[in-house]
This record gives sequence, structure tokens and C-alpha cells, in this order.
Amino acid sequence: MEYSKEFKAALSAFSNVEKDRLIFRLLKKDKLLSKKLYFELIDQETTDDKRNTMEENVAEKLLLASKYVGNAKYFMSTVRTVSADITEHVKITTDKFGEVSLNLLLVNRILDSNEDLSRQRFDNVYKLYIYIINKIFKALVLTKKLDEDYWMEIDELLKESLDKILDNQYLQKLCINNGLDFNWFQSHRIPENIEQIMKDIKSQGFLR
Repeated sequence: MEYSKEFKAALSAFSNVEKDRLIFRLLKKDKLLSKKLYFELIDQETTDDKRNTMEENVAEKLLLASKYVGNAKYFMSTVRTVSADITEHVKITTDKFGEVSLNLLLVNRILDSNEDLSRQRFDNVYKLYIYIINKIFKALVLTKKLDEDYWMEIDELLKESLDKILDNQYLQKLCINNGLDFNWFQSHRIPENIEQIMKDIKSQGFLR
């Protein structure tokens, strides 16, 4: 939504008391904005601190959820909750590196349960596997937008992801069927047009 000069002028004409009341009213309705402003204005923790905490949370929640891999709906629900936590972290801190690293960490912690996942009926884990492949594609797209200084750390996470995928026969085949090239699991080998490649694959009915 674009604001006219008249509207901006009207807001500027508010007294300080009126502006304060308006701000607090808006913040009550937008918890995410409230958290973002708190982080930017007075929070003592840095983006790195927040990311480290998120890494611990991801590992802890997925470890607890791993006991319920056989309950596909519950496990997937936990995964989505953790993913939402990561998204909130990124929106609050604008942590571009964390957006990649935390989502790859999520994938890797899910695949720590490879042995149990491999024992499930394929129908029960299909949605989870497609979810994982989409996460990896998105991570590859975002990696190409990162400064190359971050690539070494990302490559460590990608290598772990690839090792776990290759240790899961059904997931490996599903990656291939959905156009995920294992050569891309090194940052410098990700195609420049990876975002368009992903869109083209989706337009053909894959990654669903």
C-alpha cells in the first residue's frame, strides 16, 4: 500500500502523545513487528546469538520428535513448527546466512532419523521427503545470493545433507525424479539460474 503525501502529513501532525498511543496500539496487533523493533532497539543479543539459540532449539525439538517418526502427521507438524520458528527468526533479525544454515540444519536433523524413516511405508513419508527436497532447493537459491565468504560453512551443511540423502534409497530416487542434481551440493557448482530451474521444475508438476 502506498501512502499519499496528504496522509503522511496528517500523521506527522499528530502530537507526540498521539503518536505513542498509535505506535503501541499497532504493536499490540503485530507481535512480529514488536519483536523486530525490540531486537533492533534494545536487545543485548546479536544476530549470531539468536542464530546459536535457534540451532540449539532446532536440534532439541527434532531430537524429541524423532521418537515419533512413525506418526507421520505429528512428526511433520513438528517439522513445520520448527520451520516457522526459523522464518520468524529471519524476519526479526534479517539473518540471511541463518535463513540458509538453519533450514539446512533442519533438513539434517530430520535425516538423523534416516533409519526409522526408511522403515516407514513410502506413502507415509512422501510428503516429508518432498518437503525436504523443496527446502534444499530453496537453500541453493538463497546460497547463490549470499556473499561467497559464507560458502565454506554452507558447503559443510550441504555435504552432510547429501551424505544422508545417499544413505536413503527412496529419498535419493525422489531427489533425482524431481530434478535435484547432486552436483549442486557445493556452492560454486550451483547454477546461476537455479531459481529459474526450480520454477521450471515446479511448472512441470514436480516438487509437489
